[in-house]
Amino acid sequence: MIEIVNEARCTGCNICVRACPTNVFEAVKGGVPRIARQDDCQTCFMCELYCPEDALFVAPHADRATNETDAQRLREVTWGSYRDAVGWGPGRHSTAALDASYVLLTKAH
Repeated sequence: MIEIVNEARCTGCNICVRACPTNVFEAVKGGVPRIARQDDCQTCFMCELYCPEDALFVAPHADRATNETDAQRLREVTWGSYRDAVGWGPGRHSTAALDASYVLLTKAH
């Protein structure tokens, strides 16, 4: 579930607003987008992937908002770690070649 828009990193480009398939964000004129409908987040990570400034954090759980234990972990977030893990963004290398799930398709027949 989307948890954080880092106001210090965000440039207000609103790419997250446009990338979100469930319309979770609301654009704020002259400011950073706000999380307007957090309960609608499907934890697809599209906003985090498309954010060019690594200003968003999507928690890996989709069924609840952050509790106190999670909140402590969020304070230690390494910004851009998900984009880095999948190889999105300048200076990063795609990890798609490491994905062997296509083997499942060959066994389906």
